[in-house]
Amino acid sequence: MRTAQGEETAAALQFIGIDPNTGDEYEKHEIPLKGWKAAPELEAECAAFEAPGHAVGVPEHEAVIRFPARMAPTIREACDAVERTTVQ
Repeated sequence: MRTAQGEETAAALQFIGIDPNTGDEYEKHEIPLKGWKAAPELEAECAAFEAPGHAVGVPEHEAVIRFPARMAPTIREACDAVERTTVQ
């Protein structure tokens, strides 16, 4: 985000959703993502964030990664593609 003066600001974390099967074994129908490593400050902020139904912290088997917002259409396309191939 940018201020009226053109300075970059950090957006506050916003909870969107969580895997309804958190803790279950993952399936073949996944979307592998490669992004930039989160800075230690962002990782700490995510670790402290309280998501409903989820323990505080980042489990050892998870990682915080980041993407530029301009990648949203590409990520949306990947989600659509995996939904088309997944037998529900």
